[in-house]
Amino acid sequence: MASGIDGESLAALLAQVRARRPLVHHLTNYVTVNDCANVTLCIGASPVMAHALEEVADMASMAEALVLNIGTLDPGQVKAMLAAGKRANERGIPVVLDPVGAGATAYRTRTTFQLLRQLRIAVLKGNGGEIASLAGAGGRVRGVDSAGLDGQPALIVEELARKLRLVVAMTGARDALSDGKRTLLVSNGHPLMGRFSGSGCMLSSLVGAFVAVAPDHLEATAAALAAFGVAGEKAAERCSEPYGFKLALFDELSRLTPEALAKAARVRLV
Repeated sequence: MASGIDGESLAALLAQVRARRPLVHHLTNYVTVNDCANVTLCIGASPVMAHALEEVADMASMAEALVLNIGTLDPGQVKAMLAAGKRANERGIPVVLDPVGAGATAYRTRTTFQLLRQLRIAVLKGNGGEIASLAGAGGRVRGVDSAGLDGQPALIVEELARKLRLVVAMTGARDALSDGKRTLLVSNGHPLMGRFSGSGCMLSSLVGAFVAVAPDHLEATAAALAAFGVAGEKAAERCSEPYGFKLALFDELSRLTPEALAKAARVRLV
């Protein structure tokens, strides 16, 4: 691949995550916090879930990546996210923002732009409706789920990434991601990954684990998307029901080897 991002480079990042076991600090939502912690462990990183304003800056000082997820948003959480994010920025550690439900309510959309404006975000990762809403591209969000978008995902992420000067990832049947210069499509995954609550939040945790070990945040995000998708494909071979599939997904992420990722990843440059 002309971008230099191929199966072998993605596999090398997975090996780095397993070797370094980076600490990933989460300020995430209470619906999926346990799943996010467990998926971080399964990929080989170390999670910490600290939300209190009194300690978030200290915890961010110890971490190697910070994941902000606005799924169950409240004013106190916004203050804590800003405090943790500013400390992460001071230390030069990457911040991943999952704008859950952005576009569904004015509060969520406004808060997302506040975080983007006041913090230096490394990766903005959301579903089609969320990302398209933030890009002004006709995104539609119902609750916290995507209800469609207007336009081509690859073009939307490329333009938004260029505008915001960060990596933008839009998840869907085929994921699109860009840093404004390089745009990739990741075709791994399975429909069952959309049949249980929390898969998007779990993916943000994986992005945090990978960006913690890689200065190329586009490559790191591609590795996270591919690893999650490959594990989903393998889990679907074992179970066809949503809850059993979810448990199998954790197992497959835990046993995923760099060699298996290199062989199965389907990532291409647009």
